[in-house]
Amino acid sequence: MPETPQTVGLLLIPGFALMSYASVVEPLRAANLLAGRELYRWVYITPGPAIVTASCGATVPCPVKAGDTVKLDFLFVCAGGNPTAFKDRTTLQWLRTLAARGLRIGGVSGGPVILARAGIMDGYHMTVHWEHAPAVSEGFPNIMLTRSIYIVDRNRLTCAGGTAPLDMMHALIAEAHGPELARKVSDWFMHTDIRPAQSAQRASLTERYGVHDDRLTAAMELMESHPGEPLKRSETARRIGLSTRQLDRLFAEKLGASYAEHYRQTRLERARDLLRQSAVPITEIALGCGFSSASHFSRAYREAFGGTPASERKEPAQKEKPGAIS
Repeated sequence: MPETPQTVGLLLIPGFALMSYASVVEPLRAANLLAGRELYRWVYITPGPAIVTASCGATVPCPVKAGDTVKLDFLFVCAGGNPTAFKDRTTLQWLRTLAARGLRIGGVSGGPVILARAGIMDGYHMTVHWEHAPAVSEGFPNIMLTRSIYIVDRNRLTCAGGTAPLDMMHALIAEAHGPELARKVSDWFMHTDIRPAQSAQRASLTERYGVHDDRLTAAMELMESHPGEPLKRSETARRIGLSTRQLDRLFAEKLGASYAEHYRQTRLERARDLLRQSAVPITEIALGCGFSSASHFSRAYREAFGGTPASERKEPAQKEKPGAIS
């Protein structure tokens, strides 16, 4: 157990998710309170502005700037919005310098994307919020990406965000100060169901679509795992042990849509995530999501979402304005 307080740096990227940030720092505060002594200190770090604004409009004063000399035991990068657009050279170089010194560095929500942009995740397993996962897969093909809620791989810690940092911080507090204090901290926040690192980020297909037929969920999983080269009805039916007629009946009865309609919607939703979270050219997104051309993709996109792929690239900035209603 550390004899002196550990200092945790929180690098807040403008537009960071307040829930994710709070789920990192609040367990540290509770650990100090419940232990009756200072186990952790934390410092707020900015890539630029002295006051950093979260996606909800809340503001946090940051006395330290990326690149400054500061003694840290951990550093967590908290980001939201579109982290693939973050390109501040000073911050990225600072992260590389800290990584070279062996500092334990973590990313929360969109933060792992920034760690990847800094080039310090090569050879590490990592996770990221499911919304950013397609952009990471496209932009960083050499990274070993999983869909866990958090991953601790040597001196890298990545977390999907939301409430998942509560689970990650439980593990870190237990590592440094024992499981009893970690349990007390989790109980303090009524977080009694501690999830293991490999837990799923999203509800299962059964929960998301309200279906309870194993054959149908197997077909939907195949769709989600083959967006670029869509499987034919006959191939999907063969893989799950049905005839094409039985497959069609399942989709019509359980989802009220045809096989082709549901598959197209699945691919369009993936495309929308890539448009919002990456700089991949629209034509590449179209082909990567199984559309024969950019014009074909654009027509299908307008029918599904009421706007063009190009307009989708402009809209997220509006949606992320403080106080915006989406």
